Parts: sequence; C-alpha cells; structure tokens
Amino acid sequence: MHSLASALRNDKTLVERDLLMGADAIADFLGVTRRQVYRLVYDEIIPSFKLGGTVAARKSSLTKWMEALEGQASHS
Repeated sequence: MHSLASALRNDKTLVERDLLMGADAIADFLGVTRRQVYRLVYDEIIPSFKLGGTVAARKSSLTKWMEALEGQASHS
C-alpha cells in the first residue's frame, strides 16, 4: 500500500513539474515574450489549454512541438 501512495505522490510531482501556469511561465520556457505567447495560443500554434481561465501548457508537449518543428526545418 505504501508503494502505491508513494507512486501517486511521485506522479503528482512529475505532473506539477511538467505544468507551466500562465503566459509568463510559458514565455520563460520558450524564450519569447508574454505577448508572443498569447499570439501563439490565440492562433493555436502551440499546444496549450486553459485551467480556470489561465493559459497553461506542459513542458513535455512544448518540447515535442519544438522537436517536430526542428524535424520539419531539417527536411526543407
């Protein structure tokens, strides 16, 4: 039973570490401005979602998105 509780805590911690809450956090991660984040979200260019009216994204999703862009660029 202890191992299940520990695993659940670890999963929650991993999710929390992967979550970027707010345009400022996303901007810091991507190296862009807050305004650029809102434009990327509005135009549905970056993978994002709303949590309680706050824009949010997962680091893992943004990383996969950037890797896909890099792959497209290398094939051009």
